[in-house]
Amino acid sequence: MTQPIRLVSGFLTVGVWTLASRVLGFVRDILIAAYLGAGPVAEAFLIAFSLPNMFRRFFAEGAFNMAFVPMFAKKVEGGDDALGFARDAFTGLATILIVFTLIAQVAMPFLVFAMASGFAADERFDMAVIYGRIAFPYILFISLAALLSGVLNATGRFVAAAAAPVVLNMLFVGAMVLAGAAGWPVGDTLAWTVPIAGVAQLALVWWAASRAGFRLTLRRPKMTPELKRLAIIAAPAALAGGVVQVNLLIGRQVASFFDGAVAWLSYADRLYQLPLGVVGIAIGVVLLPDLSRRLRAEDTDGGRHAFNRAGEFALALTVPAAVALAVIPGPIVNVLFQRGAFDSADAAATALAVAVYGAGLPAFVMQKVLQPLFFAREDTRRPFYYALGALAVNAGLAVGLAPLLGYIAAAWGTTLAGWAMVALLWRGSRHYGAAVELDGRFTRRIGRIAVASALMGAVLWAAAWALAPWLSAGSVRYTALLALIGVGIVVYFGIGHLIGAFHLAEFRRAMRRQR
Repeated sequence: MTQPIRLVSGFLTVGVWTLASRVLGFVRDILIAAYLGAGPVAEAFLIAFSLPNMFRRFFAEGAFNMAFVPMFAKKVEGGDDALGFARDAFTGLATILIVFTLIAQVAMPFLVFAMASGFAADERFDMAVIYGRIAFPYILFISLAALLSGVLNATGRFVAAAAAPVVLNMLFVGAMVLAGAAGWPVGDTLAWTVPIAGVAQLALVWWAASRAGFRLTLRRPKMTPELKRLAIIAAPAALAGGVVQVNLLIGRQVASFFDGAVAWLSYADRLYQLPLGVVGIAIGVVLLPDLSRRLRAEDTDGGRHAFNRAGEFALALTVPAAVALAVIPGPIVNVLFQRGAFDSADAAATALAVAVYGAGLPAFVMQKVLQPLFFAREDTRRPFYYALGALAVNAGLAVGLAPLLGYIAAAWGTTLAGWAMVALLWRGSRHYGAAVELDGRFTRRIGRIAVASALMGAVLWAAAWALAPWLSAGSVRYTALLALIGVGIVVYFGIGHLIGAFHLAEFRRAMRRQR
């Protein structure tokens, strides 16, 4: 029997650091909204910053790491030169990305046009090209950081990798405050901060991996048998990652034809990414190496338990978050973003997108639970086919409904494509038999989670109505929003504990293990 990664404490370790990053991300976006609103500079920067992030998910987190982590985790479990394999992968990834970054510098106008062709007729296009060229080297540093994070996560070390995004947002916030005080152009300052943040994140996880005994250095590139196998496994995952990015491209293309929509959807994305990041990313990071190690040890019962607890944890935290985003998007957006250049019309448009994205939140998180079932078995082909199906749903809805619904069609396409992907992953996972069956505890609790969330939603709606005068009253609105959120948390966890949706002692035990 393999020594398991402590799942819930691992989820909480990653989740707490991700929460810190997301809170700082809110501060970052609040400042961007205040300084730049939903104007051309904001939209140009957001598109430019999305370019390295899009390809980062394609190369590192989306494809390379989904293939690398299971192979590396199994080598760690079996004592098979895991360090040599990691060094070869590090060198191979760096080589590919250096060449790709140089090509992207030349092709930047084409990349910007592919992301937002609606920019072509105005000043946003040239700004996005300039910002894109400055920001794009970030992909090299953050992708190598993602590989090092995979090394740390596969060995049960989650803190440094989870803390790295905090560095990014701290630098962004500091840069904007400095730019405002010094009178520098905020858009230019943000663009130059992107590659600097990438270097800082890479340095943090490289240092942590070195301390853990995995000092990765560049060597002469060579195609070893292990790297060939890695490439074979990663290729379908890369294609699937490409499909996911095409989904994002579709949404941005639709939004680029509506003034301000790129910014509205970006700010809304930040809100639903908070619970998605805290829960979904935490589960994906912890569950994949744990399942891989259990498979190596032929621990089927342990793998089934891990899968069920991950799903239970995911739904216990994201179903109530989805209800909250659907019930009180207006107060959340108004308090967090409406100031300076970001007016009430921007807030209303963003709130609508928040509610639509919130409807898809449980689906986005359950993908993080279901995908490791395939990746841990080095099965990357079927998730690619499922991603193609989700792409068809997204394209049909976003493009087809845009003439009727406007920019919000992009959000509906994303949400419904997320649910389509979950349905396909669930159906495909039945192939693995007993290892992926739902146990009695999961099936008992899922309905109770839904009941507790619905009751919380009703209380939130009533509380928002009662607090309405304070939610729009100067600095008092921050206290009112905190009170509203606090009411929701107390009601949900109180009711959930009483009706058996979960037991609060389970979270307390996990927190003690984390410490």
